[in-house]
Amino acid sequence: MGSAATIRAWRPEIAGVAEVLHAHFPRHAYPPHTHGTWTLLVVDSGTIGFELGRHDHGAMPSLVTLLPPHVPHDGHNATSAGFRKRVIYLEEEVLGAERIGAAVDRPGWRDGDLLAAVRGLDDALGRRHDRFEAEARLALVADALHERLDRRPRRAGPAASDRPLAARLRRLLDERLAGEVVLADLAAELGAHPTHLVRSFGRSYGIAPYRYLTGRRLDHARRLLLSGTAPSVVAAEVGFYDQAHLTRHFRRLLGTTPAAYARSAR
Repeated sequence: MGSAATIRAWRPEIAGVAEVLHAHFPRHAYPPHTHGTWTLLVVDSGTIGFELGRHDHGAMPSLVTLLPPHVPHDGHNATSAGFRKRVIYLEEEVLGAERIGAAVDRPGWRDGDLLAAVRGLDDALGRRHDRFEAEARLALVADALHERLDRRPRRAGPAASDRPLAARLRRLLDERLAGEVVLADLAAELGAHPTHLVRSFGRSYGIAPYRYLTGRRLDHARRLLLSGTAPSVVAAEVGFYDQAHLTRHFRRLLGTTPAAYARSAR
């Protein structure tokens, strides 16, 4: 590893995620090794060459790469420019040991939708106060990987059972704007698998449940701000971790800060 290599690693408080790693290696070669987790990998720049199952492969920016647990692999920069990568290590049970063989046979996909989903998950895992979004994104990514490893077709349209379940979830979200929302708790309360819950909501309403929740919280925040409530108080009242958390989402949706929005009404 050269002196210019940079690494950032952390363990999110999200069930199923063992670790997240961001790394830039100008030059590096991994010896053969194994993990006890699934290695979900996207490359921002460069190409990583690796051997898996006695076959040579390459991880590059256009691919989503998935390395199975307990199977030896190595890795090295395939170009002189080195590589920059993002890795999400998933606990074995997220995808199941029964899918290891399928991942050895095909450890990568050139799939724009999947690539965007994995990058979105990685971004959410980097924001520790957006837990519900990270959990929902993980459920969708895991389901997408199940589909590809199992080679089963995707169902795009809503099922008859989606709308009642989605409506029940929406009611719960509306009732819990100010509190912590945990996907596993919602799924247990509604008697549904977390992935089915997220997909049913999206198919029924055309929006992910975490986006719906954030939008409802921001609606409530706007009313409070216009009534003269201080932004720091508003953040706590509508379920954001702190004022900075509120400001980030407020600016993303409305292009301004909560304080500036409140001043505009005076």
